[in-house]
Amino acid sequence: MIPYSITKEEINELPLGQFEGDIYLIDQIQDVEEAVDFLEDQNLIGFDTETRPTFRKGQFNHVSLLQLSTVNQAFLFRLNSIGFPDSLRNLLEKENLVKIGAAVHDDIKALRKLTDSFHPHSFFDLNDELKKVGFHNVGVRNLCGMVLKMRISKAEQVSNWEAEKLSEKQMRYAATDAWACLEIFKVLQQEGYLDSLFNR
Repeated sequence: MIPYSITKEEINELPLGQFEGDIYLIDQIQDVEEAVDFLEDQNLIGFDTETRPTFRKGQFNHVSLLQLSTVNQAFLFRLNSIGFPDSLRNLLEKENLVKIGAAVHDDIKALRKLTDSFHPHSFFDLNDELKKVGFHNVGVRNLCGMVLKMRISKAEQVSNWEAEKLSEKQMRYAATDAWACLEIFKVLQQEGYLDSLFNR
């Protein structure tokens, strides 16, 4: 049975886990098409974004990184280097490709600021949807604990996502967040926890 709530203490007792697959960092515009072609053939992908943190009131940063993940491959698009190319935007607008994330409203809002035309489709927000089926705790860290029985590190969350070179730890953290959303969804779907959402 998957619990519907978890405490910080319970999370801290779990083994540390992370995405162990291949990570592709895309910071050149010419590498976007190949990644998009691959992702277009998927039915489900994990989704997340990272933004350089602001420590001053009134300061604003655009999205730095867009993460899209399959079970074994994570693609990190450095939007601060390549912008928001049409092919990437079109991918996020595809209706037959489900993008799974947590608190996706914020991510979508941030992506909208990069372009004057963005019409996202087929996003599944774990935070919103899982509350409907009875989960008390949501958010990637809590859900990883409850569903995947592992603890994920949040140490890199407020690091500089616009650094000239992203560290291995940053890339692994960013990939893990997107991948974890996909894994959580798949486990819950297989075990019937999402049936009421899809059988309406």
